[in-house]
Amino acid sequence: MTVVDFPVRHVEPRHHKLDRRHLERLAIVYVRQSSLRQVKHNQESTRLQYGLRKRAQSLGWHPDRVQVIDDDLGVSGSSIAGRHGFQRLLSEIALDHVGLILGVEMSRLARSNLDWHQLLELCARFGTLIADLDGLYDPMAYNDRLLLGLKGTMSEAELHIIRQRMNQGKLTKAQRGELGKRLPGGYHRRPSGEVILDPDEGVQQSIAYVFDAFERIGTMHGVLRDLVEHDVLIGGRVHKGPQVGDIKWRRPHRGLLSDMLRNPIYAGAYVYGRRQTDPRRKVPGRPATGRTGLVAMEDWKVLINDHLPAYITWERYQQNQVRLDKNRSAASSPGAPRQGSALLQGLVRCGRCGRRMFVQYPKRKNVNVNARYSCTQEHVHFGGPRCQSMSAACIDEAARDLALQALSPAALEISLQAEEDLQRARERDDDLWMSRLERARYATELAARHYRAVDPDNRLVARTLERDWEEALHNLAGLEEEYARHQQRRPRVLSAAERATIEALASEVPEIWSASTTTNSDRKAILRLLIDEVIVTVDGDTEWVDMDIHWGGGMPTTRRVRRPVARLSQLSRYDELIQRFEELRRAGANANDIADCVFHRS
Repeated sequence: MTVVDFPVRHVEPRHHKLDRRHLERLAIVYVRQSSLRQVKHNQESTRLQYGLRKRAQSLGWHPDRVQVIDDDLGVSGSSIAGRHGFQRLLSEIALDHVGLILGVEMSRLARSNLDWHQLLELCARFGTLIADLDGLYDPMAYNDRLLLGLKGTMSEAELHIIRQRMNQGKLTKAQRGELGKRLPGGYHRRPSGEVILDPDEGVQQSIAYVFDAFERIGTMHGVLRDLVEHDVLIGGRVHKGPQVGDIKWRRPHRGLLSDMLRNPIYAGAYVYGRRQTDPRRKVPGRPATGRTGLVAMEDWKVLINDHLPAYITWERYQQNQVRLDKNRSAASSPGAPRQGSALLQGLVRCGRCGRRMFVQYPKRKNVNVNARYSCTQEHVHFGGPRCQSMSAACIDEAARDLALQALSPAALEISLQAEEDLQRARERDDDLWMSRLERARYATELAARHYRAVDPDNRLVARTLERDWEEALHNLAGLEEEYARHQQRRPRVLSAAERATIEALASEVPEIWSASTTTNSDRKAILRLLIDEVIVTVDGDTEWVDMDIHWGGGMPTTRRVRRPVARLSQLSRYDELIQRFEELRRAGANANDIADCVFHRS
């Protein structure tokens, strides 16, 4: 009888917690590293985790019944979100396919008690064992369950300790102004770490143009229209990809302008903590940061003034923030000037309750009725009575007359300042054009040098370089033609006729106000420069309105104006008019005579 010797696989003495039912099911080795950097550099830990397959075989599992789940390499174990391998492991356990789970340590399976205890509950329900380098555990056994729970708690606590150390280190470095952050357009970081203004003058000019335009126009949308009208592109450095470090010229858009005007780095300030983290904003299954919107300045964690090169002063930055906040349509701010006919939009306050009055443009049978200032917040929010309402025309007319009187003494100074501003704006616009032309000429010369440097016999390369040179020449010619047309429409220097027109406007302020080229938003912007707010109070239910105009300098002016009313009974002289009417009727006057006499006198 021949005896056949089969190769014998080394098997540890069967553990008392193992039985045939466990060995009939799968043994799963779960492999995870927290980041791609760890996967790349901490390879010994990865090899140790893959080596757990031998541990499963030594416990009695056939190699074909040992599976490795390594879908979560490079994924943090702080949450189940995004961990497809861990979700697959839970599914296999719930389907009663798993007899043993192997991991180097419990933190590899989960660092969150929520995920860890969910895993333990499933393992206890379906009789799945857990093994690490220290031993074999049965979640159904009291002592093992207690030990596994303690290990999970320590793993989660370790995660919090690591995170606390990292955050404290970041904050300490930020308090010294040394924590590096991605720089916005207009700035460049040297290899030494020093932050400087972008060496490209064209980029600097485009950034400075935005802040000058906002100071002149006052609204973000107005700045956007101005940039589009003058074909201004915003320059910035590419932060990632094959062209990292190169300058990219982008079309201006609202988000870009908002980031620029709100960013304190342009005022030379180093800031940390403008946005804070709210874990409620994290979306499961999606790599969300949980960052909130911009927080108030007093809640910033770090603010170091004059730490970086600046485009504007800190005082100007603060003025811009106040202006942006006022442009928001809210109960606490007047909002940006719009094209509606109510000139005191956002400036009128109710003298009875102190709330801001809103503008209403009612319609009757598809016909626009004159605008009205109304105070209805008590009625809308609390169900109380409407406070007061009045026609906007009478209030606007009184404020307009007082504003024009205030402007008259300074009209000459205003015209001279307007001339200076226009001249400076044209020079700044021309500088941007010259930068674009200089950049296009350089690109053309560079393409020409590349073409001349190539071997003429190497036609495969020469043809490509020749096309690049022709394209650069075509772009330069088109830009020069566009600049010539721009110069015809708007030369750099003001002409003598334009100067004379501006100087003549000094004595024609009312005509400028009434000109067809002056929009309602322009008129509102002028009034907002002069007036802080107007407090109005209707005298009872009569036609008289008391106005308290608070000027920008702090001096108040009081006026009493007459408003139109809906009924004769609202007139303050109603009883006197009725008495006069009765007297004329007894005297035998007809209706026309009574009307002329009574209402002409009123």
